[in-house]
Amino acid sequence: MSRLTYTEPVASAMGTPADDTFIVTIDGPAGSGKTTVSRQVATRLGFDYVDTGALYRGVACAAVEAKIALDDDAALKRLCNTIDIRLIRRDDGLRLMVNGEDVSDKIRTPEMAMAASAVSARPVVRQFLLKLQRRLGSHRKSVFEGRDMGTVVFPGAAVKLYLDADISVRAERRYRELAGKHKVSLAEVRRDMQLRDKNDATRAVAPLKAAKDAICLDTAGMTIDEVVERIVEIATDAYRKK
Repeated sequence: MSRLTYTEPVASAMGTPADDTFIVTIDGPAGSGKTTVSRQVATRLGFDYVDTGALYRGVACAAVEAKIALDDDAALKRLCNTIDIRLIRRDDGLRLMVNGEDVSDKIRTPEMAMAASAVSARPVVRQFLLKLQRRLGSHRKSVFEGRDMGTVVFPGAAVKLYLDADISVRAERRYRELAGKHKVSLAEVRRDMQLRDKNDATRAVAPLKAAKDAICLDTAGMTIDEVVERIVEIATDAYRKK
């Protein structure tokens, strides 16, 4: 039987009732700044932070290591039925454990990003992680980062954000992030990002798009601090009106 374990949430700056659920979703394409922003927003609010993209990368990593074809639904279903995924909070941040191995660094490669995009298009994987993500958001104050958080996973979220930026800006950001860690050129990063954007936006199940009631922010002309401050203001205002 598959398992997902998550450490206890931090105390919220907005109160600590165990049954006081308040979800903030932050969606957007790669390089839009959502990971960095989501982490800082969660810290500012005292909320849990959940990087759902890491969950898909974790499944992809397990599939690749088990030599499972990323379009083999039967094999992927068997994998999902047995995988052990654990999100563990440590001093250096949230770590992803898959079948007892810390894969937090291993999953942050261009190859694993593309593999995650491939498995995320498989209904069997999305259904598996949909249940887990909703369970993680139960009775918690949380910031969920991903690509379909506001449209599919938490359509009733209290606050929905969609971050975006021009492909040139996003590719440059991702290139700087990868520089020194992986041998990759800016052109390669841009090409992979364009392919990922296309795959995510055109997949049949839960395509990447902004929820109808999401607040859209173009982050190209904004600093990280400015984006974080704006989202914290939006979330705080929504919580006070709750």
